[in-house]
Amino acid sequence: MTTSVFCGIDFGTSNSSLAVADQDNVFLVPVENDNITIPSAMFFARKDNQAFFGREATERFLARQPGRLMRSLKRVLGTPAMRQGTMVNGELMKFDQIIAAFLDQMKRKAEADCGTELRHVVMGRPVHFVDNDPAADQRAENELKAVGMHLGFEHVGFQFEPIAAAFAHEARVTGEKLAIVVDLGGGTSDFTIIRLSRENARRHDRSSDILANTGVRLGGNDFDKDLSLAEMMPQLGFRSTYGAKNLEVPSYHYFDLSEWSKVNFLYTNRTIFQAKQLLRETHDPVRYGRLISVLEQETGHAVLAQTEKIKIGLANSENYGAALDFIDQDLRVEVAREDFNAAITTKTQRILQAARECLQAAGIAPEAIGLVIMTGGSTEIPLIQEQFRLLFPSAEWSEENKLSSVGLGLAYDARNRFS
Repeated sequence: MTTSVFCGIDFGTSNSSLAVADQDNVFLVPVENDNITIPSAMFFARKDNQAFFGREATERFLARQPGRLMRSLKRVLGTPAMRQGTMVNGELMKFDQIIAAFLDQMKRKAEADCGTELRHVVMGRPVHFVDNDPAADQRAENELKAVGMHLGFEHVGFQFEPIAAAFAHEARVTGEKLAIVVDLGGGTSDFTIIRLSRENARRHDRSSDILANTGVRLGGNDFDKDLSLAEMMPQLGFRSTYGAKNLEVPSYHYFDLSEWSKVNFLYTNRTIFQAKQLLRETHDPVRYGRLISVLEQETGHAVLAQTEKIKIGLANSENYGAALDFIDQDLRVEVAREDFNAAITTKTQRILQAARECLQAAGIAPEAIGLVIMTGGSTEIPLIQEQFRLLFPSAEWSEENKLSSVGLGLAYDARNRFS
């Protein structure tokens, strides 16, 4: 490989990837063993806070090794929690340190694979890190840039993730096509309308080809949350009642248990004490008792992992189930796809509305779109596929490299910027 090597990093809410480019080639490098993607997860062992990453992190947690699992780190960028940090096995850690550790292990593995130091990077970013808050959105990018500089990159650029996905597909386009990129990740849903042509692929300034960008802070993790609240949390007493007035038990525990980025904050003595206060008055002590067990045993992530398993299973099956025997020996949840669809309909419509707003901003009708580029794991959901095919019935579809096209496109962009 030549000495001029450029790098693209897709730090995703659910999965991450890294691609490199020289003057002739652009390709993904393994970032976890032989895998070209890595789950954006970290596990800190309780004994010494040693960090483990990706699949190994999840496996250690699900094997019930003592420690703390962290996911959805990207969602912390731009929020007050980024500055406050979090307690990890009794030690205060700042999120910039945690994110840096995750990205550093990707960078070091890539450098070992390439045999050269990576100095120039374009990092992906959603259209909006934080909805309706430009200051927080800019702060999120600045925080991620500071992490990149700390890792030793001399140049750190940014590109919208859907634009990067378009660059990855452009090399295979014949002629000129007006495309919409539908990038549905774990934390955000982003859209770009762009003119693609192989002749323009090496130009650095593509601003004249980009007609519109829109985005909304909704993604696969939000579908997990809706599915959890609809199907899993009722097994832990959600919407059950207590006391003489038949009041519903407080819901905030259940909402936090259904969100990857908030589960960790529930494992406190105060939260467990508050939950136990209602146990004597609840009208459903068996199910409500399961909530207390989950809090005491710190198995909220395991519940969410089973929720995600059901979501993925329903992509290929009309019915899918998962065991919650770590809570109750015989506890199992079966979900029909139609019930999952009902749970996520509202958020699906908000995502579709963001796509329509992109069309409006570009001043074009859906029929003008010649190519739909689907990227991100959430595009596998049948309801999503169905709704977008209805919106763009006459367009060609491209669904290659759903979990890695953004990383590839960022490397293309890095080469065009820095070479």
